[in-house]
Formats: sequence, structure tokens, C-alpha cells
Amino acid sequence: MVRQCTGITRVGRRCTVSVSSTQEFCHLHDPSRASERRRSASRAGKAKVPSREVRELKAELRKLKDDVLGGTVESGDAVVVVQVVRTLRDLIELERRIKETEELEERLQALEARATQGGGAEWR
Repeated sequence: MVRQCTGITRVGRRCTVSVSSTQEFCHLHDPSRASERRRSASRAGKAKVPSREVRELKAELRKLKDDVLGGTVESGDAVVVVQVVRTLRDLIELERRIKETEELEERLQALEARATQGGGAEWR
């Protein structure tokens, strides 16, 4: 027998996902999967949302483009600004790579610690 999930959506309505007769909740509302959903959402958020700095740089470049086309900023000045923006972009990318490397190092250290606690040989 198939029935409807008893979970409530973010807008306050009952979930419409079908579940088996042995289940009360779908995978989106199952309390036992809450931590898994949080981890997934955290990773998704990090991957999709551009940083505030990137959004600001994009807005500034759009304004610069409009100002150059409107004649309020000379093209030579705009070239210098674009070079600075490219340098800022490179620094943002460098920061991202450093952070990613640090996170990977932390995860690797945690795995090594777990492996050695379990009586296994060290990975080094």
C-alpha cells in the first residue's frame, strides 16, 4: 500500500510525495536523515553562491562599462581599472584554493587519526 508523506513543507502545506506503507516520511522529511540533508545543503550552497566580493566586482564592472559608453570615464582609465579587477579576481581564486586545500588537509588528518585509532598502520 502507498500513502502520502506526513511531513509539512516550508510553505506550511502537507508534503505530496508518496511513501510505502512502512514509512511515515519521504527522504526530504525523514528526521533520521536531517544531518545528511544539512551536509548536502551546505555543500550545495558553497558550490552555487558566488561570493559577495565577486558579485560586487561584477556590479562595478557593469557600472564601469556604462560609464565608458556614456562618456563619463575615459577608456584608458577603464583599462587600468579592469587590470586591477583581474588582479582582485586572481586573489579571490587564490583564497578559494587555499581554503579548499586547508579543508582537504583537515579531512585527511581526521581520516589518518581514525585509521591509527583503529589499530591500523599509518598512511604515511
